[in-house]
Amino acid sequence: MANYSFQDDLRQVAMMDGAAYQKTDDDIRNDVMRRVKERDLPIEPKQVTVQRITTPGLAAVYVAADYSVTVNLPGYSFDMHFSPTSGNK
Repeated sequence: MANYSFQDDLRQVAMMDGAAYQKTDDDIRNDVMRRVKERDLPIEPKQVTVQRITTPGLAAVYVAADYSVTVNLPGYSFDMHFSPTSGNK
């Protein structure tokens, strides 16, 4: 469930920070990390990708994260891998 909420967080960050041209990639990454802490997800800053795509008439921000979570069930545990992404045009 947290991954779905985090996907929405990434979409919001991409939209809001993508429209703010004065924000640096590190500012965007810090905004994502603030959301990570709110969701208590096991993501480090180096696992967050921020990419700007700027061409005449088009400015876009791409934000992605890559992480795994260990799920423990009685007598069994496994890792679930997540790669949420979002972009803004």
